[in-house]
Amino acid sequence: QVQLVESGGGLVQAGGSLRLSCAASGRTVSSYAMGWFRQAPGKEREFVAAISGSGVSTSYANSVKGRFTISRDNAKNTVYLQMNGLKPEDTAVYYCAVDITKRPVPSASQYEYDYWGQGTQVTASS
Repeated sequence: QVQLVESGGGLVQAGGSLRLSCAASGRTVSSYAMGWFRQAPGKEREFVAAISGSGVSTSYANSVKGRFTISRDNAKNTVYLQMNGLKPEDTAVYYCAVDITKRPVPSASQYEYDYWGQGTQVTASS
């Protein structure tokens, strides 16, 4: 079992920045890909970014590419999402997740992630 706890969400003005953290416990996750997803009110959960276990491989949704950066510190069993240039359309609950299946590249499909955090609210006001 893996427990994931997100933190760092909040309210910022459009154009501002936030850094989300996701701390894992119960199992070392350094071998596994981790991802960030988000869900806005009335919408389905969508992929934001993912990172391989080593941190070498990353992928991003087109909507956040160039503004968001995913990273990880395996010594701390933690993954981060640096969000710059926030827009009102980035407003959502952000979830981190871990995929315990070894894959050639980190997956963008929520259905391939096994453990999820409880989410943290991010609101970017216009």
